[in-house]
Amino acid sequence: MSTPTEKLTAEGVSIWLDDLSRERITTGNLADLIANRNVTGVTTNPTIFATALSKGHAYESQVADLASKGSSTDDAIFQVTTDDVRDAADVFRPVYDATNGVDGRVSIEVSPDLAHDTDATVAQAKELWKTVDRPNVHIKIPATKAGLPAITAVIAEGISVNVTLIFSLERYAEVIEAYLAGLEQAKAAGHDLSTIHSVASFFVSRVDTEVDKRLAAIGTPEAEALKSKAGVANARLAYELYEKEFATDRAKALTDAGANVQRPLWASTGVKDPSLPDTLYVTELVAPGTVNTMPEKTLEATFDHGEIQGDTVTGNYADAHGVFDQLASVGVDFADVTQVLEDEGVEKFIVSWHELKDTVTAALAAAPEAAR
Repeated sequence: MSTPTEKLTAEGVSIWLDDLSRERITTGNLADLIANRNVTGVTTNPTIFATALSKGHAYESQVADLASKGSSTDDAIFQVTTDDVRDAADVFRPVYDATNGVDGRVSIEVSPDLAHDTDATVAQAKELWKTVDRPNVHIKIPATKAGLPAITAVIAEGISVNVTLIFSLERYAEVIEAYLAGLEQAKAAGHDLSTIHSVASFFVSRVDTEVDKRLAAIGTPEAEALKSKAGVANARLAYELYEKEFATDRAKALTDAGANVQRPLWASTGVKDPSLPDTLYVTELVAPGTVNTMPEKTLEATFDHGEIQGDTVTGNYADAHGVFDQLASVGVDFADVTQVLEDEGVEKFIVSWHELKDTVTAALAAAPEAAR
């Protein structure tokens, strides 16, 4: 009998863990998840690193060493996080080799303080790529307006990118455009297109949280009937758009030249509403060539009792369009929903980033005097 995570993998869904810490690497936990939970990649963000550094003792000796060298907070964060990502990339290297570079990926994000600064995002993306120095790293860049030209510029340099914080179909179309433009520039510059990989991280549960709040305020039976439907419908329509955009002559010319498609990635797949099935954003978003990045709680729930019923996306486009027609008819302004979510998403990461800076600043200050 195959496990639910094995079934999910067999359906063409790559399972990535939405968490990383030094402890996961050093204890063998990450290797165990690869072996026993079909995990083929890891994503990180400022919140994840802030949590990792605030717990336990795994970073104490390195922080003490950095303190003795007079490292600044920003330099210490850069050193600590790139070391973790490099080590995780080494753990995943066999997966990367076995999948010809498709999986075995570890993502590291540019500073969220740069989310509205194109040039600084490009510069830091290059620095992260060079410092981690592993072919299976993904540099995470948010899909803000300033992020779009940065995505193109970084792809053009031959760097693999995880585009994050995508909420709307309109912005997703711009992300695909940015990716294709980057590939065209990379090709013109003589880069091997087959080595450039990208995923587009479409956030799911946060959509339901915001939409359901608005539906509750509307309060009609019609509005109530739409609760917890927007997130899955939005993601399904994203996959429809993905299929359409990568079937164009422009995209085909690039893939014929060796380029990879930019895979859709389902992010924010932990259920926020306890009344919903805890595997909702896994079982309802099964489609070939996708990634589902899960918090460990969702991963374990999927392994334990996820019911994988084959492709649950491509046959449901009409239903998904119907959900959006109904949301509009009851008065939900979805364009406003996605703008609010993007603004909140950037702000949450900035807050986490500054919490991380505070944690590291305090750790540097508290490092043993003998280490200085």
